[in-house]
Amino acid sequence: MDPLEDVLTLLETRSRLSAGLVAGGRWAVRFDAPPVVKFNAVRRGSCQLVVDGVPEPFELAEGDCFLLTRPRSYILRSDPETDPVEGSTVFAGAVDGIAQAGQGSDVFLLGGGFAFSSRAQDLLLGQLPPVLHVSAGTPHAETVRWALAAINQELTDRPMAGALVAEHLAVVMLVHMLRLHLEQSPRAASGWLSGLTDPVVAEALTALHGDPARPWTVAELADAAAVSRSTLAARFKAAVGQGPLEYLTHWRIELATRQLRKDGTTLASIARSVGYGSESALSVAFKRITGTTPGEYRRRPTRT
Repeated sequence: MDPLEDVLTLLETRSRLSAGLVAGGRWAVRFDAPPVVKFNAVRRGSCQLVVDGVPEPFELAEGDCFLLTRPRSYILRSDPETDPVEGSTVFAGAVDGIAQAGQGSDVFLLGGGFAFSSRAQDLLLGQLPPVLHVSAGTPHAETVRWALAAINQELTDRPMAGALVAEHLAVVMLVHMLRLHLEQSPRAASGWLSGLTDPVVAEALTALHGDPARPWTVAELADAAAVSRSTLAARFKAAVGQGPLEYLTHWRIELATRQLRKDGTTLASIARSVGYGSESALSVAFKRITGTTPGEYRRRPTRT
């Protein structure tokens, strides 16, 4: 099982294609911290991106896109001398999802976001920088541009199931943005994703995700990665921030949380499926990781 694919599938990543922005002349628009993981792509022209807490602005050219991995307010602008207007005001006058800023149409941005639960978002993006900037001209950026062009066409032409296709294309774009970040800055990455850049750790992660119910030992994972136990333990801890068996416990709980949302699934069957021999053993681990019992978690309303 590919760990990245496994996580994206489990976390039920959902994309939300929101709106476009056409701009020209001198303009600036301020946006509140988004409730989702926000992305924007420059389909035409160029502009600047200023993100709260990030000291330097990003220069965005045609074909560039960015992903906000944190709920930060941000500004899109033509230049630093123009006072920004509020995004809510600009988009209140949007026509067919397209808002206008400034005068003219030399700039066009397509925006949207990805919705995760808070735990899922922390697992996938928690250790990334607040902004991922994908510049045009790289192999992954070409794929991102293709996905964006296809998204734009689906939303513009509105064929049958166009919105669903656009949402899946947005997830393709997310995967390529993550791949590009890991390829460009493998040493800068930390946490779970950085483990995928270390071939030894990646082998262990693949083994754990392939059979999470197995009673793994560090020795067995070291054999799967063809290294010593001490080497695996050290590299796994350095990359992921926790030991392999601690990671396995957290992953089993993630698997259990999804199954708890399914009607008719007994706690005993969930415990067996994620590698615990009894309901009580799962309950103890679940309470330790999440701060709540499986029954309490099951009764909570679903949050995104």
